Amino acid sequence: MTSLPDSSSQSTESLPLLYSGKVRRMYRYAPGQILMVATDNISAFDFVLDTPIPDKGKVLTQLSLWWFDQLKDVVENHVLSTDVPAEFAGRGIIVEELDMIPVEAIVRGYLTGSGLAEYKRSGTVCEIPLPDGLTDGSKLPQPIFTPSTKAEIGLHDENVSFEYVVGQLGEGLAEKLRDVSLAVYSKAEEIARERGIILADTKFEFGLRKDGTIVLGDEVLTPDSSRFWDAETWAPGGPQPSFDKQYVRDWLSKESGWDKGSDVPPPALPDEVVAATRERYLDAYRRLTGKELDV
Repeated sequence: MTSLPDSSSQSTESLPLLYSGKVRRMYRYAPGQILMVATDNISAFDFVLDTPIPDKGKVLTQLSLWWFDQLKDVVENHVLSTDVPAEFAGRGIIVEELDMIPVEAIVRGYLTGSGLAEYKRSGTVCEIPLPDGLTDGSKLPQPIFTPSTKAEIGLHDENVSFEYVVGQLGEGLAEKLRDVSLAVYSKAEEIARERGIILADTKFEFGLRKDGTIVLGDEVLTPDSSRFWDAETWAPGGPQPSFDKQYVRDWLSKESGWDKGSDVPPPALPDEVVAATRERYLDAYRRLTGKELDV
């Protein structure tokens, strides 16, 4: 592994921007190394909203670091260092450059969201047959791997079958991706449940080293990439109170008057929605890690 440069001499002015996504920016830090920075941006329905959520970037970064540590015996991760330029303190990580697998590795332990919509139509999720009689919030007989495509900003991810992934990646890599995703979810679900949180579903992103090793990358098990429910109040049959950005999705789709099927961008979030969303992110961090976020 190459050595890390001195972070005190680095800034956005001296680092080439490699990628600017919905929430993250990637900078070239050194050969084979990337500075990954989480902003306070929030996205919903594949739009980046105009209104940021204060401290959200720190929650995503610090919670991901906590999870990477919890999961290190299950899968290797891309973190090299948290010694980053001062302007990125708390929200930046130095990570290794990987060949990212072009599939969203989604695992569901409970039925809701787009999985529920498909189930109502066909009794399946990503073409996996499920028992009759399930409802919104139902616990599945066992967690299922339900991959999706990776869409560009402004476009929608699409749920796909495992057979589709095999066609894209080959059978061997597709099976490894499925198996490691289920293993990571199983460990994380157990950890979250011990802390009174249900991990309903989550999205992982994996990359490959040159030797073919699968490595967990991007963020992991944050309120952006997961649905977190309160175990004490969980009751199948309808939407569940959550510790994630579902609160923003609900406001946009139910109260804002915005038509998510139109080409019109979402409206700005009111102050009370911003404050309530920020508190949900902080509460998720607090409950899972057992400590307050250093803001």
